[in-house]
Amino acid sequence: MDESMRKMIAEAYDETVSEAMAQGLPPERAHGEGITAAAMFLSSMTGVEDMAAREKVESLGLEPT
Repeated sequence: MDESMRKMIAEAYDETVSEAMAQGLPPERAHGEGITAAAMFLSSMTGVEDMAAREKVESLGLEPT
């Protein structure tokens, strides 16, 4: 995975987390929503299976800011 793909994944994660927290979700739940959205993004962009995409996203160590 190159740096530009990592950046797009992080942006998908951050945007989803921000929206979830704005709706009043706790940080843990917002994090889960962000991981799911980022994994869906990665899967759609690369054709990687859903579980493999989720594992790759989780390995990036993204956290709510």
